[in-house]
Amino acid sequence: MIFPKFSGTLIMALLALVMAQTLQAQDSPQDYVNAHNRARAEVGVGPVSWDNTVAAFAQNYARQRAGDCRLIHSGGGGRYGENLAMSTGGLTGVDAVALWVNEKVDYDYNSNTCRPGKVCGHYTQVVWRNTVRIGCAKVRCNSGGTFITCNYDPPGNYVGQKPY
Repeated sequence: MIFPKFSGTLIMALLALVMAQTLQAQDSPQDYVNAHNRARAEVGVGPVSWDNTVAAFAQNYARQRAGDCRLIHSGGGGRYGENLAMSTGGLTGVDAVALWVNEKVDYDYNSNTCRPGKVCGHYTQVVWRNTVRIGCAKVRCNSGGTFITCNYDPPGNYVGQKPY
């Protein structure tokens, strides 16, 4: 058999391109929507859809956080719920949603509370039954980290109300 000769540099460049496309593929609006809707379907909640207005809000706020990458909530402009994620390295949007959904184990539906010492409000926002629109954004921080925000319309996590 005859194999074409490729330089190591070319092979590495092609590998990097494939990896970059894979990571990018996990940051599309549909990827965020699908990740949310999988969690919502598990508890019988209707799907969310992508909203460009909500996404523009998320993108504007994410750009503001790129300087320091700190997990400070925007307040949603009084209109939106919000989940934040940060990593000192790379993080995909799908991975961020998975971080929030993984809080499900710490949520007790019957008492509508989180386990003592645990956080579960990110999860309950993902599956909040009245939320129908989302918009998310991701930025690379000056530190090299990653900041991701998803905003929710209408917002959830109202005290005394169950998410579904």
